Amino acid sequence: FAGAVKGAYADVLMRARFPAVVLFITCAPQFVDVNVHPAKAEVRFRDAGLVRGLIVGAIREALGAGARRSASSLSTGLRPAPPTPAMAEASLAASALQGFAEAQAAFLLDGALSAEVAGPLPEETSDFPLGVARAQFHQNYIVSQTGDGIVIVDQHAAHERIVYEKLKGEYARRNISTQPLLVPEVVELDPAAAERLADAAELLSQAGLVIDRFGDSTILVREIPGALGGARIAGMLRDLADELAAFDSAGTVEERINHLLATIACHHSVRSGRVLKAEEMNALLREMERTPNSGQCNHGRPTYVRFTLADIERLFGRK
Repeated sequence: FAGAVKGAYADVLMRARFPAVVLFITCAPQFVDVNVHPAKAEVRFRDAGLVRGLIVGAIREALGAGARRSASSLSTGLRPAPPTPAMAEASLAASALQGFAEAQAAFLLDGALSAEVAGPLPEETSDFPLGVARAQFHQNYIVSQTGDGIVIVDQHAAHERIVYEKLKGEYARRNISTQPLLVPEVVELDPAAAERLADAAELLSQAGLVIDRFGDSTILVREIPGALGGARIAGMLRDLADELAAFDSAGTVEERINHLLATIACHHSVRSGRVLKAEEMNALLREMERTPNSGQCNHGRPTYVRFTLADIERLFGRK
């Protein structure tokens, strides 16, 4: 049942990583065939599909219980980095300045800050697990303040998970809303990629993507999932073609659909480099708190890291 375990972890584990699992399965003897191996070294379940489903469901339920836990934390083992020559030069220049107003120039962020949330911090900060947004830097990371520390969020990875879980929920209810395109999108691909997409047309339609092949190397996109307004369709199709060539076709239909939905979600998420307003950052944080498995993106990378005030004080030698 290694495939079942791998499938259960597919949404939260990075590629080339493998979970360590110990399984204890108890069932009535009549559900097991003990005569499949001469030395009784192996047994076979009479309904392997049922057992696989139970394993996948149990693991996913356990993972879902920790939906707001980040997969990785930088709060332990951090040490201040040694000063670089540029930092030392800046420090000397700052010490040479005369007057408080001039000395402040040494603390300029040189454009690193993308957005700042003005005004006092709301008193209800502690009511939110991921806090309230205070700033965005390098046009991709959100800094929020919690009741006992700070959280740094990767906006692209976080929104990718939110869109993915929304699409999965719609698929589970068999009602992925689609948006017909007034004019079909024409995408040129190499013939092999176009053939893979055409062969998977039925699978893609279940994911809300309706396509037709036109000639050897052209795909017409007629409908897209309603959640994907503004997505880069051509890039999405190329990635889908690569994913279809890469992932194991032996998986269940649900696993293959989820794999496609994860790729589709990646192309609609908030991109790196986009400056967000304060209300947009806070809306993203609130949505993360409602989303299962929001601690990891679709590829298993962490969406946020958390630092308690005690962690920060240790870094500065206060404790």
